Amino acid sequence: MDGGMNHGGMQMNQTMGMSKKKMMMHMSFYWGDSATVLFHHWPGDSTGMYILSLILVFVLSVFVEWLGVSDSNHVAAGIVRSIVHTVRVGLAYLVMLAVMSFNGGIFIVAVLGHGLGYFVFGTQVFMKTDKNKTLPDLGC
Repeated sequence: MDGGMNHGGMQMNQTMGMSKKKMMMHMSFYWGDSATVLFHHWPGDSTGMYILSLILVFVLSVFVEWLGVSDSNHVAAGIVRSIVHTVRVGLAYLVMLAVMSFNGGIFIVAVLGHGLGYFVFGTQVFMKTDKNKTLPDLGC
């Protein structure tokens, strides 16, 4: 079937002029440094570029968690928080699309990045607290 897709699985055929190109799509998790993450032909078959893609997905995951931290009640801050939330959701979708490459390494670094990001920013373990403060700041 020229120019069509095999909806039951992993192979797509594309007819481009006189040549026929076959692309493979993974429908289950696999291991290896030959992957396509977010962009066509990236990272490709290069181990160094695969490691770079692992680092990028990890950093994106941590960044998504960092963007989720905010504690101001001013209207201007609400507008900024809305913009930051929009960016955060967009980055979270990019991480999700990277995980949809079904590469085991990409999945692991995405989960670890979210976990580390939540630990550092979400649990507030590393945040300085004022021990004399008994009431929350009302922004007045």
